Amino acid sequence: MSTRAEEVLVDDVLDEGGADAAAVLNEGRDATLRGWVIPAIIGMALMMQTLNATSINNALPSMAKAMHVEPLSLNLAITMYLLASAVFLPISGWMADRFGAKKIFMVAMVSYALTSAACGFANNLPELILARLAQGCAGAMMGPVGRLVLLRTTPKNELVGAMSVVTMPALLGPVVGPVLGGAIVTFASWRYIFYLNLPIALAGVVLVYVFIPNVKEQKVSPIDWPGIFLTGFGLAGLIFGFENLGRSGMPPLGVAGLFAGGFACLGLYWAHARNNPHAIIDLAIFRIATFRASVLGGAFFRLVPGATPFLLAMLLQVGFGMSAFAAGLMTFISAVGALVMKTTAPPILRRFGFRSVLIVNGFICAATYMIYAFFRIDTPHWIIMVTLAVGGFFRSLQFTSLNGMAYADLEQAQMSRGTTTASMAQQFMQSVSVGVAATLVHFLMVRRGDTHLTGASVAPAFAIIGAVTLVSLYWFYRLPANAGDEMNNRGLAKAA
Repeated sequence: MSTRAEEVLVDDVLDEGGADAAAVLNEGRDATLRGWVIPAIIGMALMMQTLNATSINNALPSMAKAMHVEPLSLNLAITMYLLASAVFLPISGWMADRFGAKKIFMVAMVSYALTSAACGFANNLPELILARLAQGCAGAMMGPVGRLVLLRTTPKNELVGAMSVVTMPALLGPVVGPVLGGAIVTFASWRYIFYLNLPIALAGVVLVYVFIPNVKEQKVSPIDWPGIFLTGFGLAGLIFGFENLGRSGMPPLGVAGLFAGGFACLGLYWAHARNNPHAIIDLAIFRIATFRASVLGGAFFRLVPGATPFLLAMLLQVGFGMSAFAAGLMTFISAVGALVMKTTAPPILRRFGFRSVLIVNGFICAATYMIYAFFRIDTPHWIIMVTLAVGGFFRSLQFTSLNGMAYADLEQAQMSRGTTTASMAQQFMQSVSVGVAATLVHFLMVRRGDTHLTGASVAPAFAIIGAVTLVSLYWFYRLPANAGDEMNNRGLAKAA
């Protein structure tokens, strides 16, 4: 072989090797984007919502003083946010399909930041309520569309790990929020609670623009206006009903009317959507066992994340006399357990499967939550903190399993409506869980004959809610043993 021929052959081999190396590098880069970068960016958006929702509670007295109103009046600002979210959630998936998920996600982040700033600039209660309504509309798009971006950019067998990363930033909100809110109110102004979203949103929009690919738009169905109004008003009626349950702000007949109207609207939607291929929520996806178990079974378990911050605040601050800052620092430990779990969830699910994890871990979660009922004022703080950390670990595993399994058997065309439906269920349970917990504590106070809130009237609520979560096992037990195996690579692991 001539020297020139040898040189050409060597060049060809090097070219092929370079192409292979480039392909490996590109695949490694894409895997990193799918596994960490994109989920972390989406998690940043969810963190804005959870941080804002939890930190505002500690700021209510200062906000009321600045606006010259009673603190209880500001509860309307929280309720208006939930109302706007409930009404606009159904339309978020359609907008993502119509205009592109990446574009709507960026618009939602910018809108959420601007409406947060408007809340910070509010000088009276009407201005705050209007700003919170607009903020709720933006938040209704940001969460579901963010998850839709993740679903359309991540293969199913990588989705559990990606969802674990998504929830890491979001988990910090409910735990850091009370501590951060208390510190801001104490050392600065309540307005900075809302201003905090501005730099987070700015960084998030830049990262979305740079790192998240353009998600292909799906075939768009005609918009279902009747379905949007029926589901929106139905959820709003139920949310307001639970919000006023057991309180003196509305007469019992009015509360009953809210529940009746809410159920009536949802019943009319069921009749409207049964044979409607363009319904905003596709009821047919509830025939899928994994989705049904995640949404319906998970609904009972999702009473816990909404009720826990409220009940712990009542127990530690009112019952045990701790300051808001001290109680917040103590409950922060639950985030440590939750974050540790996020690294172990994928291998646990790959080893045991969704069904086994949800059943066994469901019992563990209920038991650890019931243990909170045994906390007393003289319980050593280290025991409380260890128990909260263990509870945070197992509850986070349950949430990761529920969130991942919901999409295990959905086709790509069903992802948009599936995300909207799951988000609506989560939003509803988050909204009503505090009302349920408050009503339960009120009932326990009346039963004990207490004239003011004590730790003894709060503690049993943990045992009752923990027992209620066991209802979810009915749906988990009926799952097939191999449910969701494609998503967590369990089939490949068993074959290996």
